[in-house]
Amino acid sequence: MKRQNNLDKKVKTYLDQEFSGVGESQQLYELKEELTVNLKEKARDFEKEGKSEDEAFKQATHSMGDLTGLKEDMRRHGEDQTKKEIYTSMASRVSAAGLIVGILVIVFGALTTAMLYFMGLPGVAVTGPAIFVVAGGALVTYSLLTRETRKYYAMRKGRALLYALAIGIILFSLFVAFTSGLATGEVFIAISSFMVFFIIGLGLWLTLLFTQQTSRRK
Repeated sequence: MKRQNNLDKKVKTYLDQEFSGVGESQQLYELKEELTVNLKEKARDFEKEGKSEDEAFKQATHSMGDLTGLKEDMRRHGEDQTKKEIYTSMASRVSAAGLIVGILVIVFGALTTAMLYFMGLPGVAVTGPAIFVVAGGALVTYSLLTRETRKYYAMRKGRALLYALAIGIILFSLFVAFTSGLATGEVFIAISSFMVFFIIGLGLWLTLLFTQQTSRRK
């Protein structure tokens, strides 16, 4: 754990120094996050070859090559306020659309489930529409994480998608638990069905949480 923390600090310091003077932007945040992952992977590979921690890190940074071109690109992004505003505005609109659709899907699933319950239909028929809550929850999670705010940069789409998958699996575990429990009338079946999907979803969520490469805070 100590070696991991040392590597994290070295990578952050190195990238902060390389891109010092470059205006902050969503693009720079995403680039630093990508470079952080690459540097850590290269450093670990060199350590496996027998190099010391310091030698591995130096070799990893050297293998990255000249970053001048990337710095110039990021500097232009930071200075070009118009382009920056357009990029942020478009991403914000897409995220807002996802949030609206996700919330409406959740409400639809919840209200339909409630309607079927008060109609007195069998348990399995009642819980069926709740699958929309699962889909809506995953969509809302993805849209929130990919939304840039005044305090936080948007998360990379690939990682946000994995978070959405984790939340979706956790919500699905609840859906399966209620459906199987009502269908069989056996609590242990509901718990066993819930447990399998919940552990998978929780495991994925914890993995993402503890492998966060960079802070999203501005």
